[in-house]
Amino acid sequence: MAIQSKHKKRGSTLTLLVMLAALIALVVAIILWPVDVVASRIEYPTQQDDIAETTLINAGDVAPDFTVEMLDGKKVTLSAQRGKVVLISFWATWCPPCRLELSHMQKDVIDRFAGEDLLVLPISRGETRQKVEEYITKMGYTFPIGLDTDQSIYRKYASNYIPRSILVGRDGVVAYVGVGYDEQIAKELDEAITAALAKK
Repeated sequence: MAIQSKHKKRGSTLTLLVMLAALIALVVAIILWPVDVVASRIEYPTQQDDIAETTLINAGDVAPDFTVEMLDGKKVTLSAQRGKVVLISFWATWCPPCRLELSHMQKDVIDRFAGEDLLVLPISRGETRQKVEEYITKMGYTFPIGLDTDQSIYRKYASNYIPRSILVGRDGVVAYVGVGYDEQIAKELDEAITAALAKK
């Protein structure tokens, strides 16, 4: 009886070890499975795809017309700016990349292209006059700011994502669209403005 019991214990231990070895082999196989094979079977939507779907106006399109009220009470109509290059920048006070872009607006765009036929038009999206005024005053910005409190202007150009820069050429046609803000976008925007201003 004791010998039979020992054989049973050895058998169950051996079975347990075999099962454990099989489990380890399975885990290793999953970890080492070629990533590109797995990826080729499943398509994940990327943020770039989402940005493309939410972009309603692209380079080459005629820029939708609008009239925006500025913080100082003046009104600016896009179609009345024909002959100038217009940089529209949709932003919000709560958006970190927007705040970064605004902090570079004076030096990298307004001052850099001073004396050129360029109208820089930052438009606050979906925020109250008071909120925008408080932020602009706090930051010490002196350049003009437009108000799009109900997002009606923004919705002509996109359905999501800010900051969003739209460069409109002298002929009213969109020359560049950028979403987000980083060194690469700043460089692209600088090159696009330079090229648009060169076209007479």
